[in-house]
Amino acid sequence: MDGALVETLPPLSLYVHLPWCISKCPYCDFNSHALKGGLPEQAYLASLTRDLQHSVGELGGRPLQSIFFGGGTPSLFSASGLASFLDQVNRLLPLEPDIEITLEANPGTIERGAFADYRAAGINRVSLGAQSFDDEKLQALGRIHRAAETISSVRELEKAGLENFNLDLMYGLPGQSTGQAVDDLAQAISLAPAHISHYQLTLEPNTLFAAKPPELPGHDLCWEMQQRCQDKLAEAAYEHYEVSAFAQDGRRCRHNLNYWTFADYLGLGAGAHGKLSGGSGVRRDWRLRHPADYMAAADPIEGTRILTAEEKLFEFMLNALRLEHGFSLDLLWERTGLARAFCAPKLNEAVDQGLLLVGGSHCRPSEAGLNFRDNLVAIFLPDGRENSRQAGTGNGESHGFL
Repeated sequence: MDGALVETLPPLSLYVHLPWCISKCPYCDFNSHALKGGLPEQAYLASLTRDLQHSVGELGGRPLQSIFFGGGTPSLFSASGLASFLDQVNRLLPLEPDIEITLEANPGTIERGAFADYRAAGINRVSLGAQSFDDEKLQALGRIHRAAETISSVRELEKAGLENFNLDLMYGLPGQSTGQAVDDLAQAISLAPAHISHYQLTLEPNTLFAAKPPELPGHDLCWEMQQRCQDKLAEAAYEHYEVSAFAQDGRRCRHNLNYWTFADYLGLGAGAHGKLSGGSGVRRDWRLRHPADYMAAADPIEGTRILTAEEKLFEFMLNALRLEHGFSLDLLWERTGLARAFCAPKLNEAVDQGLLLVGGSHCRPSEAGLNFRDNLVAIFLPDGRENSRQAGTGNGESHGFL
């Protein structure tokens, strides 16, 4: 018996995928679509509401502890439209009093005063896609904004009272030097974001950059950038709590921590994935990927499956091993329902290889495990399965499974 029944249900979050962008960035492998014509805001929000109405029955009145509007470019949607949708969420599901509600935003799509409207709609956290403060690098990345627009967006956030904001920042950009990467980060820090997502540009399959790769800095140079930038973040009192996440005191992203601690989330929108625990075990489901198909469907769920014991162990470790300080073994048993004896062989293998440290009830990557995290995670792979990447957790703020 693998202990498939999870007796204590974990916290619950809501991920909402808004899939349209002005244009598709050449490095992006998320389920996003360049706008052709007008934004079908009302039709799409109506589909999200219908999807939510069909899904709430199985949640048993569990409260939401976070909501995340990801994309795509969610800031293409109006504040009034998002307010109406959040009103529907509030009618159908209880919300924690201190719920975190995040909106991803592109500095090139924000009109003056818009953040005040988003805050009035219920948004209390914003993730701003800065990516770089070098206009040449932004152009090379296919971004529609320039550095000045990021700075003005931050000023608008301040005016709106949205001090809890994240800046997404990349390093290892085409032609980038270590000094330029550090300068980018220094400009980000000078804007005093509550949170910084700092991650290396990677070439993902099925992207324009994969087909026509730019010349990127080599491994050693990227390693130097990473180390120099992490030192600078530490000097500025940003806690390094996850592979690519750095936060001021008390400003960790609750929604992303929900993913990394293998808690539950409902995924709404085109291509969104969800994870729910219950009497039948841990279930994943996913919605129709194309926005037109999603909006046309009476039932947009494309598929669903119950995770095997091996998959639960792997997915827990894939996420939890991203946390710099590790996790408690009690959390592993609680979130997966797996027996200790079932997990022990692979945990012991990771310890024997010097990649994992276990002390009492706490588990964390060793220094070697931090440097060779892929090798550590691979120990927990189910037989015959290749490693998969959770969309968002390696490249900026998390988008759920897309």
